[in-house]
Amino acid sequence: MKIAVKTLPVNEIIQDISEYLNVPLDNDGGEQVLTIPKELGEGTVQAFSFDSGIGMISYNCKFYEDVEIHFTLNSVHPLKFIFCSEGQVSHSFQDAEKLHEIEAYQNIIVSSSGYNGHILYFKANVQTHVSSLEIIRSTFSHRTNYNFQDLDDTLKTLFKDEVSKHQFYYQGNYSIKAADLMEQMNTKEYSGFLKSLYLEAKSYQMLVVQISQYQDDEAQDRLPKILRKSDILKVDYVVKRIAGDLGTNLTVENLAKEAGTNVNKLQEGFKYVFDLTVNKYIQNIKLEAAKDMLMNSEKNISEIVIAIGLNNRSYFSKIFKEKYGVNPKYFLKSMKSDS
Repeated sequence: MKIAVKTLPVNEIIQDISEYLNVPLDNDGGEQVLTIPKELGEGTVQAFSFDSGIGMISYNCKFYEDVEIHFTLNSVHPLKFIFCSEGQVSHSFQDAEKLHEIEAYQNIIVSSSGYNGHILYFKANVQTHVSSLEIIRSTFSHRTNYNFQDLDDTLKTLFKDEVSKHQFYYQGNYSIKAADLMEQMNTKEYSGFLKSLYLEAKSYQMLVVQISQYQDDEAQDRLPKILRKSDILKVDYVVKRIAGDLGTNLTVENLAKEAGTNVNKLQEGFKYVFDLTVNKYIQNIKLEAAKDMLMNSEKNISEIVIAIGLNNRSYFSKIFKEKYGVNPKYFLKSMKSDS
């Protein structure tokens, strides 16, 4: 199925799609929502745009057949920040055969040259969540942009290229922060005017995240600072490492080195996943193990202290009481009396 889109901005793009699919649009505070017809698939397409020249269209759906959306208007196309959080989507320029595969947890920044358009490809029966943040540069340039101060030179050129002289394509990794923003944009908390304000604010926040990610990727003299899926996988590695070696006093520095990251990124990952520092997480895991041994083993307290890698029984008693409200000796005594 090929859908032709020949309009801008995104609130008109979704109207073209709704007319092709012959389904109505729901409107709430400037957000337009299209529900995929049951015979064609499931899910929604959402769109909203603002007078500043920024807008977003989000496809959270599964089609029952392959779908191509052709953006072919005879005008300058927007600068697009496209990111995928589920499934996959492909992109090509209108006059090119090469497909760019965008897997889950990847993003692209793309600008066509002249009036050359874009095509998005959705595979059949693949649940996909992909959003396109679109900047109409001729309108966006009228904001007070402070001459794009401190922006990467390549992006500065892209933002100033109102007539799209140059084609640009960049593919990077996916930022965990962008995933949170995508979820937040689906909130039902607001409606009407407040929803419009909320979505505009989140659009700018998303733009900040995408630009930061690009600049982070392009920096050659430092490690990336943005939390990505690869960082979450490193957190998972460290979690398993901690659980498999409770008897050793593992340092954050060594754990970060083993996982192939730095201390700050590892701490950020643990804060994101567990809302704890690495050391606090380790302490909690050791105490949970100690509690389990007190309940289910024949070990005495001194043996348990050694088993969880501590060498100070008084310190163990202190942190155990802080977590469970009683010291380990009393806890063990109460367990024996209950049995």
